[in-house]
Amino acid sequence: MAVQVTDLQLLHDQLILRQQKLQKAITKAETVNLVLLLEQVDKALERFHDHTYGVCEVCQGTVEADRLLADPLASVCLDCLSPEQARALERDLELAARIQTGLLPRQDYAVNGWHVSYHYEPAGTVSGDYVDLMSHGNELYFMLGDVSGKGVAASMLMANLHAMFRALVPAGLPLHQLVERANRIFCESTLATQYATLICGRAGEGGEIELSNSGHLAPLHVSSGSVTAIDSTTVPIGLFCDQQFITTKLQFSPGDSLVIYTDGLTEALGHDGAEYGASRLAELLARCTSRGSRELVDECIKDVLAFRANAQKFDDQSLMALHFRPVRH
Repeated sequence: MAVQVTDLQLLHDQLILRQQKLQKAITKAETVNLVLLLEQVDKALERFHDHTYGVCEVCQGTVEADRLLADPLASVCLDCLSPEQARALERDLELAARIQTGLLPRQDYAVNGWHVSYHYEPAGTVSGDYVDLMSHGNELYFMLGDVSGKGVAASMLMANLHAMFRALVPAGLPLHQLVERANRIFCESTLATQYATLICGRAGEGGEIELSNSGHLAPLHVSSGSVTAIDSTTVPIGLFCDQQFITTKLQFSPGDSLVIYTDGLTEALGHDGAEYGASRLAELLARCTSRGSRELVDECIKDVLAFRANAQKFDDQSLMALHFRPVRH
């Protein structure tokens, strides 16, 4: 991913803001750390003025775009890091991965007749996929999304989404207002080029489901003998601060399931370069309509692994299955 002109302008503005805040802080309390950080910001701004921002100071190659978006002060590409810098980066990534894992819900979750399981597999150390589950009152809220970019920058956005929805769900807003408020906060706290596709939904104890699809792949309704894509969608979150979002309401019968996934799953490549595809996923689910949530997830991942046949994985892969099996009294 190359750094775009709009990204560069936003990074420049971000550095100017940091410079101003540091200068103000130093007038109140001049410490060694503040002075050193201000020097780094000044040097980064000098690289902008010299048109060398994003150029590796060692090899004159290109500094990775996702690193610049995550850390605008980066001045050396990954290949040119010193052994000490490489070890420090590795430790930071390992810590980020542990933190991200800690944000995930239980892999098998049951509440009010809904049984939910998921698979979450980063392509690298950290992931830009977002998966969460939480109950509020008698309803189960579920979220699955895919933020723009990869690596550390994407994982930071994932954590941002997690915090927003954890804070907003207890407010009890109608679903479309919940997504609209999350979109506005996301817009105001990220770069203009960052966005996320997202499924946000809630499931009631009577089998009712309400969905908001923000530019994400169509979820699949798996019922006895059929698999139906739920196509209603609006734009991804993070593009327009005042965007309005619509929802779709569905009624699930006992034994029905909802399957949601990210494109890392359906775009997985086989040994011949062909994509796994949404149609193959739907065909598999049609043969598994009587399975519970964990069985559905396991069967899907097993089939994707068989299709890939050890081919390299290029993207994060996430899949969630919600199975409605109410308790009979």
